[in-house]
Amino acid sequence: MPPPAGTVRGRAEARQVTYTREVGERLRRVRLDRGLSLQDVERTSKGRWKAAVVGSYERGDRNITATRLLELAEFYGVTPGDVLPGESPVRQPEEAGGIVLDLQRLDELGDRWRALRRYCESIQVQRGDFNRRVLSVRGDDLRALAVIQDATPEDLLEELRELGVLEED
Repeated sequence: MPPPAGTVRGRAEARQVTYTREVGERLRRVRLDRGLSLQDVERTSKGRWKAAVVGSYERGDRNITATRLLELAEFYGVTPGDVLPGESPVRQPEEAGGIVLDLQRLDELGDRWRALRRYCESIQVQRGDFNRRVLSVRGDDLRALAVIQDATPEDLLEELRELGVLEED
């Protein structure tokens, strides 16, 4: 039984459903911009991307993992930012200029945060930034981190703040 819509958990789940649908709409738009049908995607990918699965991602019926999202974006020849919603419904001030993550604190949080930590490491490598203590994250990266953690950007920011990972001014 789903939680009542008025509860914190119920609102978070509702935002996640909305975010999943927004990602799906962006995936559909990118596919259609390339002039591809779902069957074309399956055929062109030599069966790697099944039409039924891609269609379920696009309708928001099925959550897409961060890895699959990155792979599908690569297949379409777009950046991950092109398939992630551009503006979240409630814009956080941190999204405009970015946020700063305490990487040492993130390391202490355990397995649930390992994929997010690896993504942060890839950002560091890409930037040539090997500070290893903190990392500035821009809005596009924040949306990707939220997908990795299966959360909305707002929920991820809230949780990072509560866990002491978000460096506050």
